[in-house]
Amino acid sequence: MDAFQAAPPPPLTRWQSRWRYLFAVVAGAVFWVATLANAYDWVLRPYLVFDLCLGVLSVVLMRWRRRYPLAIALLVSAIGGVSSAASGAVVVTALSLATRRKLPEIVPLAVVGLVASIVYFETQPGQKGLAVSVAFTLVFVSAVIAIGMYVGARRDLLATLRERADRAEREQDLRIQQAHVTERARIAREMHDVLAHRLSLVALHAGALEYCRSLSDDEVANAAAITRQSAHRALNDLHEILGVLRTLDSDAPPEPPQPTLVDLPALVREATGSGARVRLHNEIENLADAPEAIGRNAYRMVQESLTNARKHAPDTAVDVTLSGRPGGQLMLEVRNPLRLGAATSTTPGSGLGLLGLTERAELIGGRLEHTSSDGDFVVRAWLPWPA
Repeated sequence: MDAFQAAPPPPLTRWQSRWRYLFAVVAGAVFWVATLANAYDWVLRPYLVFDLCLGVLSVVLMRWRRRYPLAIALLVSAIGGVSSAASGAVVVTALSLATRRKLPEIVPLAVVGLVASIVYFETQPGQKGLAVSVAFTLVFVSAVIAIGMYVGARRDLLATLRERADRAEREQDLRIQQAHVTERARIAREMHDVLAHRLSLVALHAGALEYCRSLSDDEVANAAAITRQSAHRALNDLHEILGVLRTLDSDAPPEPPQPTLVDLPALVREATGSGARVRLHNEIENLADAPEAIGRNAYRMVQESLTNARKHAPDTAVDVTLSGRPGGQLMLEVRNPLRLGAATSTTPGSGLGLLGLTERAELIGGRLEHTSSDGDFVVRAWLPWPA
């Protein structure tokens, strides 16, 4: 098995490829000229011409060093045993193979490089002895392989860091998208619970004005006033929600206070004043004791339940029951008789009201159920009430 799992080499730019070829050519030329001057006293021999041709061949073979790294590196190293002009290509191909950091490839490269270098020094005129040749060869080959492995390790590290940065960026984008989805769902629940209640009142009394021809002037005026007030409140609620959505300044004024359990009697009085029959059975001594989050969600649950009762059973009585204590649960029940016969309400519904109430309860650690039993439609919720 490989000692390391190296990342695939990144593609080279045009300049990176050019300077590698330039180094191989210049280094090979320097070594060839040094051999011509030191070993042959500037006398051009046929062997030096052959040496130069092998150097050119080695530079050409560099083109395939990434496609066949081991074969090209071994072949060029072997050529370096008889050609000084191939020295630059030997260094480039050996470095390229060493960046892969694979022992089954590095070991034969080191052996071939060591043998080729010793052969070269021992066959040249004026050699200084086998011991010197072996020592120089060991240092040279070890340095080339070490540099190549360092480059490969650095390349792997950069690839790992880049992959981690990309993954962190993708995860951050997913978190942002999830936050947007969650916030849109929260805003949709708020708009549905608030506006549906107001607009159902508008639809109810507008329908009364449309179909009831026997209403007195006072009754018509009262229905029109309730319609106007409900529409005005719906617009105010809509402006508040849109204002929150459009506010980007961190120094903007705080949001207006949201209704809580303390405002529930006022909601019941409002519904009763609009013609509905709603009875509140409160078994909690002080409604202000309920935490704000629990009270706000309980208020929205009752509001949505009254809206549903007004839509689907407009001529029935609704009973709202509250019970609970700190350290236990807040129990909420809204009950109204099922309407006999076909429903007469023409108010369109989204079908998401009860789903939104269930989500509200689950988000704060409670639960909600809605059932039909004994001729009544019942919505029950159990919300945690910390001590």
